[in-house]
Amino acid sequence: MADQRNFDYLVIGSGIAGLTFALKVAKAGRVGLITKKHRAESNTNYAQGGIAAVMSAEDSLELHVRDTLVAGAGLCHEDAVRTIVSEGPALMRELIEWGVKFSRREGGGEYDLGREGGHSKRRVLHAGDITGREIERALLEEAARQPSITVFEDMLAIDLITSQKLGLPGRNRCLGCYALDEKRSVVETFGASMTLLATGGAGKVYLYTSNPDIASGDGVAMAYRAGASIANMEFVQFHPTCLYEPRAKTFLISEAVRGEGAVLRGPDGVPFMKRYHEMADLAPRDIVARAIDSEMKKTGAEYVTLDITHKDPEFVRSRFPNIYAKCLEYGYDMTKQPLPVVPAAHYQCGGVVTDVDGRTEIAGLLAAGEVGHTGLHGANRLASNSLLEALVVAHRAADVAVRESREPARALPAWQSGNAADPDELVVVTHNWDEIRRLMWDYVGIVRTDKRLLRARARIQNLQREINQFYWDYKVTPDLIELRNLAQVAELIVECALQRKESRGLHFTLDYPGLQPEPRDTILRKA
Repeated sequence: MADQRNFDYLVIGSGIAGLTFALKVAKAGRVGLITKKHRAESNTNYAQGGIAAVMSAEDSLELHVRDTLVAGAGLCHEDAVRTIVSEGPALMRELIEWGVKFSRREGGGEYDLGREGGHSKRRVLHAGDITGREIERALLEEAARQPSITVFEDMLAIDLITSQKLGLPGRNRCLGCYALDEKRSVVETFGASMTLLATGGAGKVYLYTSNPDIASGDGVAMAYRAGASIANMEFVQFHPTCLYEPRAKTFLISEAVRGEGAVLRGPDGVPFMKRYHEMADLAPRDIVARAIDSEMKKTGAEYVTLDITHKDPEFVRSRFPNIYAKCLEYGYDMTKQPLPVVPAAHYQCGGVVTDVDGRTEIAGLLAAGEVGHTGLHGANRLASNSLLEALVVAHRAADVAVRESREPARALPAWQSGNAADPDELVVVTHNWDEIRRLMWDYVGIVRTDKRLLRARARIQNLQREINQFYWDYKVTPDLIELRNLAQVAELIVECALQRKESRGLHFTLDYPGLQPEPRDTILRKA
């Protein structure tokens, strides 16, 4: 026990879900929060658009529920939708109390609510176009004031420790995790009564993504290996509009830009979205992404353009100061010229199966945020519902963690490296990383076929064997840990996609263009 770090609550991830949970359990016990990079590096930090909640007399909970259900294409769990939507407004006020400064209308009165694709009303609270960064700032500052919260940066979780893995009798229970201290290259053992997975998504499984480099699907992969069920990983949301600029790498052009009137145009300069949906440029994301993909394939163009030049330049600069400044860095003045954009992997609607309280099938293991699957998003997430879900589920999970009886942390076996050697050919890791991301983009992208999926499955299974051998033969490194997780998540996405014999929401296959009569979740569990 001397070298083991013990806490009442262990949090893996430092985005809105992890920090909200940590703050809410801080008064009940000691909290250890581990994050793989800097504490502010999270998908939350990159969220531009905002957080959806009913905050206006012109809106209603029923309309928000309806919009969510419509976007979810028949696969939302309505009970989860109603719970999360109804509890959102009160938690928005709590965020404000914690110091989050949402944008207000001129004069500092009512909040400046934005509108995004799929929403029938303006209900998106935002802080300019850096909402995630503002939420992250406020929550980190609040966490720094809590003496019971200890944050471990550059600490990459490797695997969950469970009673089943240790051969202990009774129901499988999470007892903590092993994590690599990246600066010291030492594996630490963390013991905890309750563990929350808040690791975000897996956008880096694709060649083009809006996600930061940390989004390698760690939580889903770890939970699956630990015995938790995983649902609906075939539903990967491709954000329609990432800036097409090699130097920008992953720069997202928020959906809020279309919400304020921007228009998508083909290479000929003609708007095309009305041909695809009655809501035109404000159609749900899956439809917009497929429309752009279709236009690019038909014309052979490498991108389409997003045009907001018809709006007042001062309004554009004040509403989207960060986007405007970043585009200007790359030579594009969005007030004077349309922006070149392409779709990119953005959000996973599936994940570790949980209820709205964040409970998984494994005792002592909770999950909240993008890593989890509550059923809120169905087959396609409604814009700006992600931060809402993370906030509500983390809040409810904290209540569960404090309320339910907890076993004290127990002595756990230290990490064993055995005869593992220092890796001598890291080019193998780099090559496999690149190959997974490219084959996922080519074969498991916006439009799919069984032939492509079977090709992807065969290659991923071969890669899995190579990666697992490398994992056991050599000492762990951050790149190897992430590659192992990336390959696992890629396999889960492909397996879920092969099981779904229909086109629904974000899963569009040329082999099965219609809908099955009964909507069903795709559930996978490790044999």
